[in-house]
Amino acid sequence: MKIENLEQELQPLRKQLKNHPLYAQLESVADIKTFMESHVYAVWDFMSLLKALQQHLTCVGLPWQPANNTSVARFINEIVMEEESDFNEKGEAKSHFEMYLDAMQEVNADTHKVEAIISSFTNLKAISSQIETAELNQAEKNFLQFTFEVINSQQPHLIAAAFTFGREDLIPDMFLGIIEQSGENGPSNYKKLEYYLKRHIELDGDEHGPLAMRMIQALCGSDEQKWNDVLEYSKQALQYRIELWDSIAENLKENKGNLVNAL
Repeated sequence: MKIENLEQELQPLRKQLKNHPLYAQLESVADIKTFMESHVYAVWDFMSLLKALQQHLTCVGLPWQPANNTSVARFINEIVMEEESDFNEKGEAKSHFEMYLDAMQEVNADTHKVEAIISSFTNLKAISSQIETAELNQAEKNFLQFTFEVINSQQPHLIAAAFTFGREDLIPDMFLGIIEQSGENGPSNYKKLEYYLKRHIELDGDEHGPLAMRMIQALCGSDEQKWNDVLEYSKQALQYRIELWDSIAENLKENKGNLVNAL
């Protein structure tokens, strides 16, 4: 299997994600707030997938040894640098997760819940039970359980599959459109969110996306079983993302229903 065949096989699920009804429900900054309070777990677990890849594909132990694939190691290290210690709109070094939390606060979204939940996750051996008892809805739990099931597999090609596919390509552009229409001073009122979204577009579209595909190719090579594994786990990653979107869409529907009833 080649990367082109893989992308073709995933096209129906990616199309389903791209055309999800959730997007039509995102009409205001209040909707963005609701979305971010659930989507933040996907921002956080992306970092866990990234650090798992760094452990497998670069040398983080001592004594140091050369990486098996220096090109892949460089790609991972570049993403770690940009995702874990990028510069925010003020030129301060921050992780993208922290920048996302700052953007959440800017739209008055609750960050205390996610900060409390992720601080309760203490180690990989216990994380499945910790996720199950956390104050999360079922879609959020399922999404995180899948991520850490993949991480605990200790298989780099599976981790790379979950890392690479199922990203929310439409969200940055859509969010920017919403804040630009939120009033005369919309973008200036949400500088942190605007910066985060534009940075997300810049890195994922121009750099990270194509390089991630090359990583998949390097990890699978001519091993047909690995390609089949990547296809299966990529499908699961997309399906769990779709289910998370379903959950957020239902939450938005309930919120708007409650608002109408209150009026």
